[in-house]
Amino acid sequence: MSHYEELGGETGIRALVDRFYDFMDTAPEAVNVRALHATSLKASREKLYLFLTGWTGGPDLYVEQFGHPKLRMRHFPFAIGARERDEWLWCMDQALTEHAMSEELRGYLKLRMHQLADHMRNQPE
Repeated sequence: MSHYEELGGETGIRALVDRFYDFMDTAPEAVNVRALHATSLKASREKLYLFLTGWTGGPDLYVEQFGHPKLRMRHFPFAIGARERDEWLWCMDQALTEHAMSEELRGYLKLRMHQLADHMRNQPE
C-alpha cells in the first residue's frame, strides 16, 4: 500500500492539507509564515494538495500541471529562515498528529517534512 493510500487517497490528502492550512491561517504559532502567503490560501491549498498527492505515491498531479516541482527555486522569492521553517513545521506536525495513520508512517512523514522544510531555508541565521 502506498503512503497516498494509507493517508486516505484524495480525500485524506485534502483533509491533511486543509488542516495544515487551517492551523497556518489561525494559529499564533504560524504568524510569520502566514504573512508570506496571499490573503487567500486557496491557491496554496491546491498546490500543496497536488504536490503531496504525487509525493506520497498517488497520481503525479503537480508535475502534470506545473512540471518538476523545483521546490527550492519556487520558494526562493520568499524570505524563509529558521523561524518560518519552524512555524511551517509546527502546522504540519499538528496536522500529521491529528490525521489517522500508522505511527510508523507518521514518524516517517514528520522526518521527511522536517528535511524538506529545512531545505527551503534561504536566509542566513
